This record gives sequence, C-alpha cells and structure tokens, in this order.
Amino acid sequence: MGEAGAEPGPMEAAGAGSARGSRAGSRGGIRVLKRNMKRNGSRNCLNRRSRFGSRERDWLKEDVGRGCVYIYGADSATSTSSDLHLVLCKVDTLASEICDGEGRENLYLQLHGDLVRRLEPTEKPLQIVYEYLAGLGFEDLVRIQEEAANSDLSCMIRFYNEKPCQVEQLDRILLSGVYNVRKGKTQLHKWAERLVILCGTCLIVSSVKDCHTGKMHILPLVGGKVEEVKRRQHSLAFSSAGAQAQTYHVCFETLSEYQRWHRQASTVVSQRLSTVDLSCYSLEEVPEHLFYSQDITYLNLRHNFMRLDGSGGLDSLCRFSQLKGLNLSHNMLGELPLLLCEISTLTELNISCNGLHHLPSQMGNLFNLQTLCLDGNFLTSLPEELGNLQQLCSLGLSFNNFSEVPVVCEKLTALDKLAMAGNQLETLNLGVLNRMSHIRYVDLRLNHLRRLSVDSLEGNKSVTHMDLRDNQLTDLDLSFLGCLEQLHCLMTVNVYPVPSLLTCLEISRNQLLCIPDWACEAKKLEVLDMSYNLLTELPSRTLSSLSLRKLMVGHNHVQSLPPLLEHIPLEVLDLQHNLITKLPEMFFFKALNLRYLNISANSLESLPSVCPGEESLSVLQLLYLTNNNLTDLCIPDLVGHPNLRVLHLANNQLQTFPASKLSKLDQLEELNLSGNKLKTIPTTIANCKQLHTLIAHSNEISIFPAILHLPRIQFVDLSCNELTEIMIPEVLPATLQELDLTGNTNLVLEHKTLDIFSHISTLKIDAKPSLTADSALSSTLWNHGLAEMAGQRNKLCVSALALGSFSDSVEAVYGMFDGDKNEELPRLLQCTMADVLLEEVQQSNMDSVFMSNTFLVSHRKLGMAGQKLGSSAVLCYIRHDATDLAGSFTLTLANVGTCQAILCRSGKPLPLSKVFSLEQCPEEARRVKAQKAIITEDNKVNGVTCCTRMLGCTYLHPWILPKPHVYSIPLTVEDEMLLLGNKALWEHLSYTEAVTAVRHLHDPLAAAKKVCTLAQSYGCQDNVGAMVVCLNIGEDSCTCEVHGLTLPGTGGVISTAKSATPSSSSGIASEFSSELSASEVSSEVGSTASDEHSGAGLDAGLVPRLERRCSLHPMPPSSIFQRQPSCATFSSNQSDNGLDSDDEQPVEGVMTNGSKVEVEVDIHCCQGKSLEPVPPGAEEGSPAAGSEDDSGGLFFRIWRQNSMNSNILLAGTKERCELQKSPSTCCLYGKKLSNGSIVPLEESLNLIEVATEVPKKKTGYFAAPTQLEPEDRFVVPPDLEEEVKEQIKQHHESGAEQEPSENAAMAPPDEFDTAL
Repeated sequence: MGEAGAEPGPMEAAGAGSARGSRAGSRGGIRVLKRNMKRNGSRNCLNRRSRFGSRERDWLKEDVGRGCVYIYGADSATSTSSDLHLVLCKVDTLASEICDGEGRENLYLQLHGDLVRRLEPTEKPLQIVYEYLAGLGFEDLVRIQEEAANSDLSCMIRFYNEKPCQVEQLDRILLSGVYNVRKGKTQLHKWAERLVILCGTCLIVSSVKDCHTGKMHILPLVGGKVEEVKRRQHSLAFSSAGAQAQTYHVCFETLSEYQRWHRQASTVVSQRLSTVDLSCYSLEEVPEHLFYSQDITYLNLRHNFMRLDGSGGLDSLCRFSQLKGLNLSHNMLGELPLLLCEISTLTELNISCNGLHHLPSQMGNLFNLQTLCLDGNFLTSLPEELGNLQQLCSLGLSFNNFSEVPVVCEKLTALDKLAMAGNQLETLNLGVLNRMSHIRYVDLRLNHLRRLSVDSLEGNKSVTHMDLRDNQLTDLDLSFLGCLEQLHCLMTVNVYPVPSLLTCLEISRNQLLCIPDWACEAKKLEVLDMSYNLLTELPSRTLSSLSLRKLMVGHNHVQSLPPLLEHIPLEVLDLQHNLITKLPEMFFFKALNLRYLNISANSLESLPSVCPGEESLSVLQLLYLTNNNLTDLCIPDLVGHPNLRVLHLANNQLQTFPASKLSKLDQLEELNLSGNKLKTIPTTIANCKQLHTLIAHSNEISIFPAILHLPRIQFVDLSCNELTEIMIPEVLPATLQELDLTGNTNLVLEHKTLDIFSHISTLKIDAKPSLTADSALSSTLWNHGLAEMAGQRNKLCVSALALGSFSDSVEAVYGMFDGDKNEELPRLLQCTMADVLLEEVQQSNMDSVFMSNTFLVSHRKLGMAGQKLGSSAVLCYIRHDATDLAGSFTLTLANVGTCQAILCRSGKPLPLSKVFSLEQCPEEARRVKAQKAIITEDNKVNGVTCCTRMLGCTYLHPWILPKPHVYSIPLTVEDEMLLLGNKALWEHLSYTEAVTAVRHLHDPLAAAKKVCTLAQSYGCQDNVGAMVVCLNIGEDSCTCEVHGLTLPGTGGVISTAKSATPSSSSGIASEFSSELSASEVSSEVGSTASDEHSGAGLDAGLVPRLERRCSLHPMPPSSIFQRQPSCATFSSNQSDNGLDSDDEQPVEGVMTNGSKVEVEVDIHCCQGKSLEPVPPGAEEGSPAAGSEDDSGGLFFRIWRQNSMNSNILLAGTKERCELQKSPSTCCLYGKKLSNGSIVPLEESLNLIEVATEVPKKKTGYFAAPTQLEPEDRFVVPPDLEEEVKEQIKQHHESGAEQEPSENAAMAPPDEFDTAL
C-alpha cells in the first residue's frame, strides 16, 4: 500500500468499480451463502469444501469492487465443525448491513488469531480485508480480490457473528456456579446450595435466590489456602489468610469442574500481592464482580479494547480503593479518561500505545505517581501540572513527537530515569540535565541529534548512563558528564576531564584511527569495544590497564602488540581480522588471567611459549587461531595451555599433529582442524575424554580416527577427506548425534555398518553416482554445495531449498530460510515455496510480480504457525529471459529479513539482496517508527526481532511485512558462483572475505563448509548456514547439436552435480521428526499443489516431449505445463533382522528397523528403440511387464527426487558413461528415518508399484504404495493386462510410422510423464 506510488489505492479503484456493477441482492448488494462447513483436522483454516463455486466466482469477476467475507460462528475456534456463512458483498458494504442480513447485532473482527474487537456499524468489512492485503504488498486489484476469497486468509483476518471466547480465558476472568457449600472447618454447619463466584482475588458466596440483593460472603484468597477435602469427593476447602481466617467447603459435581476451580484458585492464593492480570482478553469492560476484590493493588488491562462508559468501563476503575498499579497500554483509547486522574493511590501508570495526542492537566493530581509510561503515542508536549508529581522517578516518553526535552522535566526533582528514544530531538541542552539533580539514566537513541549545547559551566554530577546511538552527532564533548559510567554512542568522542567512574565504553564502527587518550586514562574502565575501526596500533597503557577485563579490537589494522612489562588482569581479548604476524614473547606469561583469545584471520606463523622453564600457570580455555599461517611448529606451544576446552586451528598449514602433544590436551571439548593437510588424527585423541565435537573436514585423512570410544562425543565432521573404511566398535556411544562422512568418494559402508549407525540422529553419507538427463544439462551450468551447523544450540533453525532442475526445464531455484529460534517455519517454507513459485510463474512473466507474490502467498500458507513465528528467507530463481528465450540466463532474487545472497563476478562480490533490519535499513526504521512500534534497546521491534520484513509473525503487523525486495540481473561468463547465507554467516564474514575464501575451491560442498567454519571461528555461536552454487555460464557449456555435440539420451549422461538431499544439520528432509512425514507437513500448511494442472495417465495416451536443447539455445517452451513431482512416503515392513519375510538377503541401503523413508518420485516412460537392447533379467529390477510381446524397447524408469527436488535417474545405462566428478558433486545425503537414523537413498528404495488407476491428485504430497520386492518393478492387474498390451501395441505402430528410416538407431529416446 505504501509502495504503490501515485496510483489510486485499491479501495478507491474498487469502490469506483463497484459503482458500475449491478446490485447483487436486495440488501445493499449482499448475498449470503449459509453452509455448514467442517473444519480440517490439520492446521489449515478450512478444507477445500469451504470454497465457493463457479456461480459465485462469476459474480465476483464482473467487478473488482466485489468480494466475499467469511463469517464464523462463535464456537468455530474450539469445535470440530462451525456454521460458516459466506457473504458476497462490496467494498462499500457496511457492517450494519451484514449484521442485518445475518440477523445479528454485532460483527467482530479477529486479526492473526489474537484479539477480537467489535466492529462499528459504519465500518466496511470487505474494505478492511482489501486494505489489509494491500498493506501486505499485493498491488493488483484482481489479485487482491482473489486472495480475499481464499479461505486460508482466515488465519490472518477473520470475522465472527458472535464474540468467541475460549473456556480457559473465561476461567481466568470469572468462574461461577451453584454448588453445595459448607461454612467453617467443623461439622456444625450444614451443607447448603449457594451461588459461588471466583473473580479477581476473592471467593464470593451468596444465596441463589437473592444473589444480587441478599447477603454476600466475600473471602479474600491472596495468601490463603486451597486444599482438597478428602472425606468428600470433588470438594475443595477455601481459606483466607490471617489469624481469623475463614473457610468455605465447596463440593463440585464433576471432576473437570473441580480441576478448573482448583487450578485457578491455586494461582490466586500463591500471589504475594493482590494482582489481577486480564491482559489480552479482548475485554470492553471488567466484570462487575471484580469490584468486590477491594484488596487489588495491581490491575493489568494491557491489549484490550476498554471503553470509557459502562458498569465495568474505565470510568469505574476509581472504585478500587487500594489500586497502586494500572496498565492500560494498547487499548486504542485516543484520549485519557479524566476519572482515572482521581485514583490518587496510583504509583504506576502505563498508558503507552494508545494514540494519545495530549494529556489532561488533571494528571497533576496523581501526587503519588512514581512511574509514568507514555511511550508510543503522538505527544508533542506535557502539561505544566505534571510538575506537581514530585515523587515521579521514571518517565517514559519514547517514540512520541517531542522536538525537545519538555521543560516540565526540570521541576521533577526526583526523576531518576528519562527515556526519550525515537523522538525528533535535534539539539540537546545539557543544562536541562544539570537542573535535574537526581537524573541518572538518559536514553536518547533514534533521534536526530546533531549537536549538544551547554548554557552553564557547571558539570553534571548525576548522569551515569547515557545512550546516544543512532543519531547524527559527529563529535561528542562529555566534559560536563564527569560521573559517567556507561556510554553507548557511534561517533568521535572528546572527553575532558576523564570520567572517573566509567566502566564500560563501546565506540565500535566509528572509523577511529586511534584509541582516544581519555579512554586510556579511565581508571575504572573494565570493558572497551573498539572493533570495526581503523586502528593501526594499541597503546601500551591500554593493554596494561590494571582495571581492563575485556578488550575488543577486532576488524582493525593492528600490526603488532606492545610488549607487556607487568602482569595484566585481562580476561577476554579479541584480535581477529588484523595484520598481526607475531605475539610478544612474554605475552602468555604476563596475561595469566586470560581465558579467551581470538586471533583468527591474521598472519601468525608461530605462537609464543607459555612460561619457559616453569610449570604452566595458564588458565586459557578458548583459543581461536583459524585462518592464519601456522605450521606444525606451533603445536608444542599449545601444550602449555592444559586447560584448553575449545581449540580452533582451521585453515592453516598443518600437516601433522603429534600424538604426544594431543594426549596432554585432555580437557579439550571442541577441536576444529578443518581445512589443513592432515593425513591422520593421532590415536591419542582417545585421551580427550571430555571431547564432544570434532571438526576435521577438507583434509587428506584416510584413516578413521579413534573417536567412537569417547564417552561424550556428539558431533563428528570428517567430510571431504579420503576415508576408505571405518573401524567401529559393536556399540557406539549413546551421546553421538551427528556423523558427517560426505565427500569421501572412496568410502563404502556395508549394511552391517549402517545398521550400527541406525541410532544416530543424523548420518550424512555419499550415495552412488546417479543419472538424469535434466540434471546433466543443468549440472554443466551450475552445481551446489550446502553446509549448515547448529553451533552451540541444541536445534537447527535453518533450512535450504535447492532445485538444480526446476519446472521441467533448464532452470534452477535455490533458497535459504532462517527461523532464528524456531525450526518449524523454515521447514514449512522449504516444502511449499517451490510449488508456490511454479504456480506464480504461470500467472505472470514479470519477475517483480511473480517473486513478490510467491513470498506473499507463502506467507499466507504458513497458516496458524505463522501467527506467532517468523522466518527470514532468500530465494534465487535462474531462468531464461522470457523476452529472449535464445539468450542468456537471468537470475531473479527476492528476500526478506536477514538472509542474503551475493554473486561472485570476476572475483568480486556483487550484493543482490537487501537486509531488512532496523540497523541496516534506515528507511525501514523510519517506517516502523512512524507506525509507533516500540524499538527496545537491543534494536528489536517490540523486543521480538530486529527484522522489519519477514514471513510469518503476523501478530506484529503492520510493523513486520512479508513483501520482499526483488532484484534481477543477467548472468554472464564472468559469474563464477552464487553464495547464499543466513544472518549469522554475514554477521561474521564480509562479502569480500567470503568470496576470497572459496573462490579457488572447485568443490561447492567444501566451499560451503569452509565459510561456515570461518564464521564459527570468528565467534558465531548460533545456527549458521551457507549454500555455494558454482556457475558455468558460457558458450563452452553448450551441449546441443547446433554446436556439434550430440544431445545425450535419457540414460546416457551422468550428472556431476552434487545431489541436493539435505543433511541432518541442514534441516531439509533429515531434520523432520520421526512422527512427522512430509505428507503431514503438507497437510499442516495447506496443499500447495494445483488441481488445474493435470498430468496424463497411462491410459491417456503417450505424448512425446519436445526435443531437448541446451541451456544456451533452448526450444520455445511448450504450452503444456508439467508439474514437479511431490513428496511420497514409502513404508517397508521388515523383520528385526533386516530381512523381508520372503527375502534371503537384506535390501541394500534400507535400514532394518522398518522405518519410513521419505523420498520424492517421478516416473518416466521411455521409448527406448534407439537404446541398446537390455535382456530381460540381465539387470535387477527389469520391468515385470516386459514380455516377449513388447520387446521393442518399452520400459519404465523410476526417477528419484530428494527433498530439495533434484531429479536423479537410477536405473539405465550409466555403466556406459564415464564419470567426471569432484569429491562432493555426486554425494547424496541420507534420509532421516522415523527412528532418527540417516541412510543413503539406494536404488532399492525406488521399488514401487505402478497401478493403472492412478490417484486423482496429480501433485502435492501423497503416500505411495508399500515397497515391494526388488524384482517387482511394474505390475499390471490381470483384468487390465489385455488393455495395456493393446495400448502398447498401438503406440509402437504409431511410432514406427512417424520415425525416419535413417539414423533411427541414433535418435535419442523420448520421455513421457506418467500421472504418478
């Protein structure tokens, strides 16, 4: 909506269109379709039966101003079925008109499954929906109309004819019922029927007949007791606190009622203060019975829709005589009720985010007020009467419209904290702060400060903490703030005199050439952050400071460290990304307190010894030496640090690691030796009993290290080495969770070995080389490698998508999804986003349109999971230019959040994406501020996320939007690679460093792993993911006959592209839980398949494909759209020994635990007349239907597709081709079974039964038939055998007439898609 430019808004245009249209009915253009629609059991909002028919669609198409509104019953959120009304109306249809047609008094609106508010009679429901969609990013009016008619939209915006309320919410507000009650602990009183109410902090007991006029017994419960009465079933004893405590026994009729009352009463009695929390209940007024709880001291009404009038409105809150704290934030008040200013007992008042433009002068009557929060409003000034609040110590004015510090603040003599972040201050008068004698904390972030002014020479002796980040100050003179303890700023700082109490100073990213003198003279400075500047040296007095505990000077130009003359207390030292070639000789001897040292990405060639001639006193625990020039000579110096727990030596020049030295590092917990030239890891690693992580990929290791005896080993990465065999014990350590063996091309694992590895959560291994014509064409142009590491977190929240052959042509799609702290959304996006892109490409040729709509529709398809969770995403689509099909390829990229992609062109990085975060996108920060979001001190929107555009997190709308940044660029011969990464990767690696680090590597898997390893060594402790796509776009990659090369047949090409099946750490298919199959995931987010694109079945005739051409000289695309195959689930029922009941040998590559294996399949029927004849039975898995009557070459090939949808041809003539591959180009990650194990997808996993009656659903996720025996490839039911033979015979005859007589033997075989 905000990006539509000067074009008319969707509502104006829609309204004009509706004026031209005819009226739909007698009630203002309303048509009501009342249907009793059952809800789906999954997370989808509704099943397909909730969609309206063709008659309603035709009515909508007549005018874009028309649309439909789904109206739900009040019980639709809890019951299995709901009375759903589909109302066809116009954008100018009022809510009152719809209510009249529904026979209801009110209409309610719910956003994002959260709060429900009553619509005003003059509001227009359809216009609300249209404006909501336009705000998301939809621009086309017709598309907005289509999206509004989609029932999945109800997960984001929904209408009710009655106010829905869950039982749990009602219980927390008020519990009531008529029960048998007895007063007192003794048996003197009799049981009597009474009305019992639990509301607020009290239990109310009254007569049933005279419940409103008769005598009421009020029992305060805070600090009291609620106990079970053992002598009477389903009874509770409620007791008040104090010496004269009263007790009431209540007998409930059912167990459920007993549990509900016991649960709520236990919450009340456990409180120390009389607090009532009614936040987020969509309340318009508080219950009348709440006013009987006169002991309430704190009332939380945040996130409601409180009204002023009414028996329980805001004007009646003054009835609480002891109320001290009141929270009314996010209530859309518009103005402050005057009667609230009469609650003289208030000490804390929060009225933030209420759209207030001014405050009444009566606010000065709240003399006892100590905390006042006014954040997120539109205030420009404060009333002078506010100066009467002499006890006010905390004042929040952030994210308002103040242009200066209010003068009235000078009268608040007790004010201790002033927060004015996100206002419009341009000048700060320090004299105002001087006149606030008790002010200590000042927050002035996100303003427009350009200068500071002083109107007196008197210094301030009270301010200790000041935050001046994200302003426009170029220099700062803090000579008047002599008591400053903490300063957050981004500017050049000049301070005199030196703040004597300063303990923490952060002045990173300021292009400073040297450390300021005043910072060196601060006597109590403990933390100094000078990273990302232009420092060339460190002053000796800084490094030798007797108070400094933590020093961060990474990413500078420091060439050497000054010699240390005395012992220093330094505990943390970060020197990464400098130009240091050598550390001082006595460095470790003088820095005896040093526990953390990161000196990665320097030019170190040696390390200083610890303390020559004496026993080591080093307490160093974490040492990062990655990406230096260290050789084997540095290993003996490491022995002087016996307390090392983490050691990173990746990407150095190590060739050996002496066994005697490694044995002395017995406290190691994490060891990273990747990217060296090691041929073996010493057997003495078995002495490292604490070791839980070993990373040694990209070496020359040929012998599997002795690590499987370590009791705490969890993660082992030995990928991209030269392993040939593994000697493993009979029993593996129970702690082992992940083992990565990919890229070891000579490694062969027997079935027995795989059986031993079956309990490992994640096992990554290579698969056999596979064949596919599509992937062979694309593999000459691009291949990819993927690496994802969980870091120090116990789950991986990053997923990736890689389709080397996409949309049944020479196209590719690559994506990366980062859910930050949730793993659900990245997996859902990985499963659905490619299908959404396929559908959107068919609707529009404009890259900005189909890519943007792909993100917006994927945002909708997240359903209920996307209401509270969010994910960053980047999607890269490589295709031919739609206007020049014979030209070069075009790369179209779209992204939201912090996932990014760069293109390496001529050895230099070319950023393609845009980072949507508050820190790196000023225009987004201005937009969020203008919409009055609260940006916390850690630069997060409402304290949740730093991203301003994400998929999901719908409850943060409109601050968080799903509309992506879209960018297209033609690919040229100079383009070498495409690099995708998540936030953690790019936070620790610059674009230039990433490109430089992997540009010389020919193996994309090794390249992806290297950048992830670098990020971890540079301090990344979060999930990190990287995908490297090697590009080879040029005339030399042409494979068509036009340039003298014969196009290989279906079975005549071996793909050298690394298969895209994910690893466990990648979270693509291997990270699915054992109980959640791909089909179940699809059912949660809604079917992404389109019913409009149907494939031809076996009985529909065989339609030959067009001649295949190379990517540089393609044929024009066919008008028939062939859908990508989707996921299938294969089940195998096996005995405990791994054998089927009729088998003598176990099926190769299949785990012996009867687990589900998730694969994706595509079956192609090939007319192989030109192929060499394959004798029946010569190859295992020959077609069972291949009888002597159809020996002319008709056979079936089964294509396997991994979770990233890369087609892989299994059977055929691969033995006739020579395989040219890198160590990782033919690897196939294992699939995660239901027990958490990972096995390679061997040929035996693709033995499926092909039935003549195929499923009606041609696409989407479905369950394939049970896996049959290896020799059963193709089964035709007896009653259809004659019909199938007749069709085959007719096909052969028609093919023989059309086939040319010459060169018949050289013609490539045609391929046909079956319906499955």
